[in-house]
Amino acid sequence: MADLPGFDHVPVLAEPVVAGFAGLAPLLAAQGGGVLVDCTLGGGGHSALLLEAHPQLHLVGLDQDPLARAAAAARLAPFGQRVTIVASNFAAYTPPGPVLAVLADLGVSSPQLDGAERGFSFRSDGPLDMRMNPEAGETAAALLARLEEGELADLIYAYGEERLSRRIARRIKDHLASEGPFPGTAALAYAVAGCYPPAARRGRIHPATRTFQALRIAVNDELAALDTLLDQAPDWLARGGLFGVISFHSLEDRRVKTAFLGDERLERVTRKPLIASAEEQERNPRSRSAKFRLARRR
Repeated sequence: MADLPGFDHVPVLAEPVVAGFAGLAPLLAAQGGGVLVDCTLGGGGHSALLLEAHPQLHLVGLDQDPLARAAAAARLAPFGQRVTIVASNFAAYTPPGPVLAVLADLGVSSPQLDGAERGFSFRSDGPLDMRMNPEAGETAAALLARLEEGELADLIYAYGEERLSRRIARRIKDHLASEGPFPGTAALAYAVAGCYPPAARRGRIHPATRTFQALRIAVNDELAALDTLLDQAPDWLARGGLFGVISFHSLEDRRVKTAFLGDERLERVTRKPLIASAEEQERNPRSRSAKFRLARRR
């Protein structure tokens, strides 16, 4: 099951996810089958593992990104009619009937991060886009142009937890006023880094990381979409069904933790989030921030 060329995506926390969803086996046996909704299909890595582990499982995979859908279709082709791929944001989707499992991996996949043309990362220069669905919505460049300085500072602080948000917003808006739009992600990252003292620019985390995170979240309305999923997904599940979420930063994880604790429809399976082993973190540095929480429908 090779990935589509250009979309070589390694699923994070693969072992904990497969182990957590092992609880599907008795439900599948009792019902003679059931549906998993993979809300963030990506390259299909998690779905492939779960389809292999549970031969009676059927998949509905959701993704806005046409490249991801093509990669997943190639990877999941051996499972034939057990797979349905839908072009949709999970916040806009409702399954036609009860399902046994819901999984959401909230991370941006490596091909999206590494593809300069998508504009998610400053590591390779590309256009200031950042849209998960490259065919719709406002780009990061348009967002920067539209927001007032105070609005931009608030956004960077709220979504990036960036303490220098006001200085960064001022630098960005001054650049736009004097020099026009940033030519790409590298120029924006350079401007953001210049807001930091020289010693702070040489840390393990690039100074622009939090600002880029904030812009990506805003462009894709990620937190509102997550809130919608956390509210609606429990109603999708049959009794005993499982709901798993992999988050990558505190803004997401706090929402998932609060929902799993406070939602009377759900019972926590994981008391604390599961994280990547030292070996996985060594193999895949992007797994270091991943947290997996799992709940069961009462």
